[in-house]
Amino acid sequence: MSTGELLSIEPLELKFPFELKKQISCSLQLSNKTDNYVAFKVKTTNPKKYCVRPNTGIVLPRSTCDIIVTMQAQKEAPPDMQCKDKFLLQSVKTNDGTTAKDINAEMFNKEAGHVVEECKLRVIYVSPPQPPSPVPEGSEEGSSPRGSVSDNGHVNSAEFAAAARAFTERIEHQDKSTEARALISKLKDEKNNAVQQNNKLRQDLWTGLV
Repeated sequence: MSTGELLSIEPLELKFPFELKKQISCSLQLSNKTDNYVAFKVKTTNPKKYCVRPNTGIVLPRSTCDIIVTMQAQKEAPPDMQCKDKFLLQSVKTNDGTTAKDINAEMFNKEAGHVVEECKLRVIYVSPPQPPSPVPEGSEEGSSPRGSVSDNGHVNSAEFAAAARAFTERIEHQDKSTEARALISKLKDEKNNAVQQNNKLRQDLWTGLV
């Protein structure tokens, strides 16, 4: 943060997440530390490359003003991602009630006796945020034997269907095994009852003969 007598400026470095063929913006905030109206003007060493909104204006007493700096889409990256572009922000105390329409170049003329504060801002290119890496497909050493995961984080549909089918078959097999055990138990009970009845008939028949 730059702290002059009139304005505080945050930040002092314009950081652009550089990407080819893409328009990129960043912001500045000016804070008026005085009880006076303060006029400002923004200049750059490369006016064709940048758009500053607003590039001139009034910051009211004890208030703030946001500035948006937009870099036009670039066709090629600079060597080593270094940028030599610079900005100059000039500020001057002005009369109460002054509006942006009243601002003129003469207000920032030091030779005319005006007290002009100046703050230099430099441009820095930074790497754009990287998206998370997708999980690689296929089995690897130490990996769990699960279905592969696609880029959107969903399990492979074919493998999911196969797993569901195998699970269903396993459940059906278990159900059939349970039914078979119940049937065998029932047959054993019926066999025992038949044997008991047969023995009883034999006993009754033998008793009748005697």
